[in-house]
Amino acid sequence: MRADSATPVTPVLVRLKLALLRNGLRQSSGRRAAYVASLVVVLLFAALQLLGLIALRGHPHALNVTVLLTAVLALGWAVMPLFFPGGDETLDPTRLVMLPLRPRPLVRALLAASLVGIGPLFTLILLVGSVVATAHGAAAYATGVVAIVLALLVCVALARAVATANLRLLTSRKGRDLAVLSGLVIAVGAQVVNFGAQKLGSSGLSTLDPAADVLRWVPPASALGAVDSVSEGSYAVALAQLALSGLALAALLGYWQRTLTRLMTSPDGSTLQAAEPVRDKAGRSAGLGRLLPAGRTGTVMERSLRYVWRDPKTKAAWVTSLAIGLIVPVFNALQGTGSIYFACFAAGMLGIQMYNQFGQDTSAFWMVAMTISSTRDAYVELRGRALALLLITLPYTALVTVLTTALLGDWAALPEVLGLSFALLGAMLATGAWSSARFPYSIPPEGYKNVAPGQAGLAWISIFGGMVAASLLCAPVIALTIWLNVSPTGDDWTWLLLPLGTAYGTLLTLAGLRLAAPRTTHHLPEILTAVSKG
Repeated sequence: MRADSATPVTPVLVRLKLALLRNGLRQSSGRRAAYVASLVVVLLFAALQLLGLIALRGHPHALNVTVLLTAVLALGWAVMPLFFPGGDETLDPTRLVMLPLRPRPLVRALLAASLVGIGPLFTLILLVGSVVATAHGAAAYATGVVAIVLALLVCVALARAVATANLRLLTSRKGRDLAVLSGLVIAVGAQVVNFGAQKLGSSGLSTLDPAADVLRWVPPASALGAVDSVSEGSYAVALAQLALSGLALAALLGYWQRTLTRLMTSPDGSTLQAAEPVRDKAGRSAGLGRLLPAGRTGTVMERSLRYVWRDPKTKAAWVTSLAIGLIVPVFNALQGTGSIYFACFAAGMLGIQMYNQFGQDTSAFWMVAMTISSTRDAYVELRGRALALLLITLPYTALVTVLTTALLGDWAALPEVLGLSFALLGAMLATGAWSSARFPYSIPPEGYKNVAPGQAGLAWISIFGGMVAASLLCAPVIALTIWLNVSPTGDDWTWLLLPLGTAYGTLLTLAGLRLAAPRTTHHLPEILTAVSKG
């Protein structure tokens, strides 16, 4: 394809994305079921949000909700593609480097391809509901159509511009710490939104007036503000608000184009192997090895811990989980609205790291696969990975629980909360080991994607399905905790939950490893194919 070819680039990339999606779904019935389930869940949630927005129609503070919702959507579009599963080859410009394409047509084509997917559909539904909630009159609805298009394009362009600018971030050794910091910022920001929602529920929509007065002039929320301005007859104000969103879109496209040009014409500095000073790596390895068990178990643990410290994506995921696991219980305790049981959030967040263990190795998993020739080998491999996770998670969970208890002053509940946390951790280790063997998916080592194209639904089913299963496995301990707390004499026996929860979590972990080991051995070729897809 020549740069000046008469064949438009936009429909080609749109058809390419549809073909990639279609071919990915054809590979297995499980993948189709996962994608359909994800689509149904997203559409159901969007429909509920739409009904809620329609119910706000006529409310004096409806604008507060719509502009804030649009701003949150834009923020989500900016950060979610970098740290959560999504993306495909059509949105990775480095795959098009060798093609003689001009930047401007390529930007238009990539923007159009980005509009195909579940995310844009979800955003579109919420924007439609926001317009319905605030529009009054034919002119307002006509303005709403323009506002929806502008807001959607700004969200997608923002996501693509940020993603392109950070495309090499996670593969750059110099950018590794920045990636970790970004994950921490996202974790803190999510909790700020959560606490804001709690305060909103207790104080009413009127508390959003100061924020709405500002956000209605901030793109893309200004586009929704224009709908309300037209409804009130302020046409000049509405025109200015639409112009702000239009200028923001033009600026994002211009920035995206410049970043895209620089990305596709500049050498990747992260691939230049600069000379490094000689280090005593053998000595350091021996020092770490002395603290770990001998044999394969210690080797697996050391490899897993080095991934946590050195691999940018693994490190970012761990730092984000550590931050959220601490922020949720501590912030709620500081606000006086928390419960000591929120401390279990720490175990839940870190337990997620057990999922997709083989996919975390990326294409290097074939080296591990070569050493697995029996169920015993698979069991020891999974056990070493679980022990490496426990080496961090157990003291961290205890620390967060003690800190939350100290802030709330409820020391009597410390044993039962620790028991619940350890039981939950054991359940997640068990389901994570089984899910890693049953629903493996690829994590591309390069770029901003966390899952290979066509596997996003599989990833969500793997993680959230495993979390639901872990919750069900914890039901006996939860039921016992409730019974002891409601029983007149149960307070004298709640301390038993600590040893019982610990023992139950240990048994679940061992059972999960035992169940996952034979499946790992028997389906090793399929697992290797799945995790090497990216």
